[in-house]
Amino acid sequence: MSAELDYLSRLAAKGKLSRRDFLGRAAALGVGAFGANALLSGAAMAEGPQKGGTLRAGMVGGGATDSLDPGSWTNQIPYTLGRCWGEQLLDVRPDGGVEPKLAEEYSSSPDAKVWTFKIRKGVTFHNGKNLTPQDVVATFERHGDAESKSAALPFLTEFESIKADGDNVVIVLKNPNADLPYVAADYHLMIQPNGGKDNPTEGIGTGPYKVTVNEPGVRHVGEKYQGYWRDERGHADRIEITVINDATARSAALQSGQVDLINRVEPKIVSLLKRVPGVTIRNVPGKGHYVFIMHCNTVPFDNNDLRLALKYAVDREELVKRILAGYGTVGNDMPVTAGYPLFSDDIEQRKYDPDKAAFHYKKSGHSGPVLLRTSDVAFPGAVDAALLYKQSAAKCGITLDIKREPGDGYWTEVWNKKPFSMSYWTGRPTQDQVYSLAYLSNAEWNDTRFFRPDFDKLIIGARGELDQVERKAMYRQAGMILRDEGGVIVPMFNNYLDASGPKVGGWVDDPNGELMGSYALIKCWVKA
Repeated sequence: MSAELDYLSRLAAKGKLSRRDFLGRAAALGVGAFGANALLSGAAMAEGPQKGGTLRAGMVGGGATDSLDPGSWTNQIPYTLGRCWGEQLLDVRPDGGVEPKLAEEYSSSPDAKVWTFKIRKGVTFHNGKNLTPQDVVATFERHGDAESKSAALPFLTEFESIKADGDNVVIVLKNPNADLPYVAADYHLMIQPNGGKDNPTEGIGTGPYKVTVNEPGVRHVGEKYQGYWRDERGHADRIEITVINDATARSAALQSGQVDLINRVEPKIVSLLKRVPGVTIRNVPGKGHYVFIMHCNTVPFDNNDLRLALKYAVDREELVKRILAGYGTVGNDMPVTAGYPLFSDDIEQRKYDPDKAAFHYKKSGHSGPVLLRTSDVAFPGAVDAALLYKQSAAKCGITLDIKREPGDGYWTEVWNKKPFSMSYWTGRPTQDQVYSLAYLSNAEWNDTRFFRPDFDKLIIGARGELDQVERKAMYRQAGMILRDEGGVIVPMFNNYLDASGPKVGGWVDDPNGELMGSYALIKCWVKA
């Protein structure tokens, strides 16, 4: 059996057997999906990597206001490009663990309050300057400044001090944080010369590619940086990202060979794309979720009964079936699932309930339509999801007005600006990061305007709680507060649906995000 599987995995790695057929034949031989994927990944690595060529991605998620400043990244294209030119101290592996990157090793004091990172030597920035511990300190200082607009700010406010000590960077925290390595791996904290204090939008980092074309909302190009410090990443000579926000145009570009990779394949066309020779659907369950967000401090959403009415008015099962085509699971109005180690699975699942929706709607005292803004770029099928929501809400006596906004400008003019809109989150490695990025009172990305000191206290306290049973209980309590009183409706968790063409080698499923956790352009290669 092992010899046959080995032979089949090598055929699949060479593109002579589709991934779907390989998984089917592996299952017939008694091998589960996890084991089969591991075999396929190993075979792919054995067949490569190959050097040279141009690796091209067609992606949704870009706009004219996108910046190269890592602190400002809010959507997929800026941080996929950022993975190409920048690097953090640590990386999150596909299995959820962390591994060294610009920090070659790290350690903490027993109470998790003092963390030491040894900075790698022999690494240069694209401008020829050597990476130093001072650059790391300056990066964290810039993002942690009280006036900073960086999305990483909530994590860095817990720093008591940060300093360079020889080859090391030493961070002293106000409170213990067992998850600090995940903070050091956050994609906003790309290490820049002098921390980016001189010019954070230069796009100069230590990554495998130098930015040579930067046309926000249109096109981005990177050329291989010959001074790059590692050989196992950055296999192509050139990478290109073309902004293709229209789903039909994106899939057409892949089928015609204009691009090699696309993100966010619409579930309704998966079966069609599977039939295209050379195209492989990359279906990866993860922590990403689609959301309807209400501003808790804005009329009429400052009324929790109205918020509850809108939560009970969502037919989650229908959305998963019709919008995700089954490529996902129902959500429970909190941004975490059983994919997180400290998740409590005893929380009752919220379901579509017209009677409860009508009860809370009447109790809220609100009357008249509720305006919901959406766009094709909010997530695949977002407009259709809004229309289905309108239908289910109508059965509860709630009138939703749907406004379809243009894609260009949605992330700057609608998301985090208008009081009721649709969006998506890619998920994060830990519960602390999910909650800290979007739900702490001081979070730059608090897109529901949820300001609760008791919730903040739970999340900050859980960071330093080393008793895992108590820590789990704290996260449960925080999740219940958000579920029952917060401004986020989480109707569904989506699988990541990407697609690749016949020239792409080295793909490894990564549940941390789209396109291999945004690493596809630097981990994959162009097959000859």
